[in-house]
Amino acid sequence: MSDLPRKAVTRTAKLAALPLGFAGRATWGLGKRIVGESAEIVGQQLQQRTAEQLFKVLGELKGGAMKFGQALSVFESALPEEVAGPYRAALTKLQEAAPPMPTRTVHSVLAQRLGEDWQELFLEFEDKPSAAASIGQVHRGVWHDGREVAVKVQYPGAGEALLSDLNQLSRFARLLGPLVPGMDIKPLITELKDRVSEELDYDLEADAQRTHAEVFAGDPDIVVPDVVHQCEQVLITEWIDGIPMSEIISKGTQEQRDRAGQLLAHFLFSGPARTGLLHADPHPGNFRLLPGGPMGEDDWRLGVLDFGTVDRLPGGLPEPIGEALRMTLDGDAEAVYEMLRTEGFVKESIELDPDAVLDYLLPIIEPARADAFTFTRGWMRSQAARIGDPRSPAYQLAKQLNLPPAYLLIHRVTLSTIGVLCQLGATVRLRDELEEWLVGFAVEDETREAAEEAGRERGEEGEDAYEVEETAAEA
Repeated sequence: MSDLPRKAVTRTAKLAALPLGFAGRATWGLGKRIVGESAEIVGQQLQQRTAEQLFKVLGELKGGAMKFGQALSVFESALPEEVAGPYRAALTKLQEAAPPMPTRTVHSVLAQRLGEDWQELFLEFEDKPSAAASIGQVHRGVWHDGREVAVKVQYPGAGEALLSDLNQLSRFARLLGPLVPGMDIKPLITELKDRVSEELDYDLEADAQRTHAEVFAGDPDIVVPDVVHQCEQVLITEWIDGIPMSEIISKGTQEQRDRAGQLLAHFLFSGPARTGLLHADPHPGNFRLLPGGPMGEDDWRLGVLDFGTVDRLPGGLPEPIGEALRMTLDGDAEAVYEMLRTEGFVKESIELDPDAVLDYLLPIIEPARADAFTFTRGWMRSQAARIGDPRSPAYQLAKQLNLPPAYLLIHRVTLSTIGVLCQLGATVRLRDELEEWLVGFAVEDETREAAEEAGRERGEEGEDAYEVEETAAEA
């Protein structure tokens, strides 16, 4: 293929054609039904064709288009199964690979940034990329000191492409909304735009990765490759082998799925507490399962890649998150409501029923209530349906809540991680991680037991009420 398309008119034309394509296929589907084909079959064909076009264009353009596709890909478990099937294969393609840039372009960037004799820095360098992502691609090599390395080369014009794509995508965000029920696409695109400068700055990425590599050095569960060399447009790190998370999702054993899920939850909550940074790009392409965990070669560790987007949290995850989560589990509606007001989740101009807020939150935090919780696509779909159905009280309440800027990236990362856990179908001891790493969550055992019992009773009442609402809505 040619170099990364940089002309705004070229990229805009490709993206602008997407809504027209969606409309054209809808007309095609109507025609198929008129001549007597099954609506169900036609619907599946429409979904298949729509998925193929959407993610083919996003993958080819790289830049912001592909970044958006990767961010979206972790939420496919929220789609109804009859819709998710056709999308799943197309989404997965974005998690590990994209069309590469030409070898001559790679060599040109390396010569410009490392010097004309750049090849002398390597004992080996593979021209064929091992992975391609939204703003750069990775080549495998052997550094002059014998270390195996991953060489990330940024696409020329990546910054212009990122902003151009995201601006164009935001113009028809409404049309993309149905891809993930219950999720507002426009704020996601806005947040990706806000992070463009950080994403392009390999100095910042190298610093974040060095910090993680230093803190997790020798850790029995988490592996972060160290930085070997960094300069503008080029980042060289240690190479790690392993099974891509996408492969665990598609064909891993249940043991691998559970272990991967536990490690992912462990990294989500322990990372900020230990490094002061939150890894903010948790799609499956950025994780590997490596042998050699605490129980030996038959056990697994989690390899973590790509620190281009991080949230800086010097004190770890904010204490109000842990406190609000604990109070919700305790069933303390008034305390939760006051906390949400204080932190800006409920604006001063809005009055809500604290009990209704608690009923809204309890099903979402169900994984934190159990000793071990099995994340499934079905559970994710039920939450998306509850919040995304305009007939549901949860939908009406959610529209009145506010997401403060300080919590926006934390919220997206948490949702994305839960999406991956549901893709894995992993059974995870989430509460163990919360009690160890989330400030404000843990309380004394006796207090906890009494509060949990009250929370369970309230949760059962809320579930019964929701079942009644759901039955009435269906009727």
